[in-house]
Amino acid sequence: MDRIVAAALVRDERVLLGHRTAERSWYPSVWDLPGGHVEPGESETGALLRELNEEVGVRVPRPVTKPIARLRAPTKHEPNFELAIWLVTDWSGEVTNRAPAEHDELRWCGANELLALSLAHPQYRTVLARAIVEAARATRRD
Repeated sequence: MDRIVAAALVRDERVLLGHRTAERSWYPSVWDLPGGHVEPGESETGALLRELNEEVGVRVPRPVTKPIARLRAPTKHEPNFELAIWLVTDWSGEVTNRAPAEHDELRWCGANELLALSLAHPQYRTVLARAIVEAARATRRD
């Protein structure tokens, strides 16, 4: 089973999504979170920090909290994976598409905008709407 990590980067009640290129072997031409595969010998948080820097050019301070969700492939006819998703509201660096072979577009989306998008996983709408709410609550407490 493949282990995958991803981040729900949230700012101003919007989450960052990347549109996967049509050439991707897994889930082409859908909107997805930045992240990727955990390499052998790598921790999930180590992979998350590496992938965020490689794909969107941001650095996330340690420690990263526990994942807000763990998802599996929606059907048995798809690749077998476990996806851990973290809520990330604190990072340094400007978000840029550093992996254009993986994502042909990056976009900040509000919860209502998620309804109109073709997403990589059917549970993303629920998980990401919850992440946006949690990030807004945390901002109000600060």
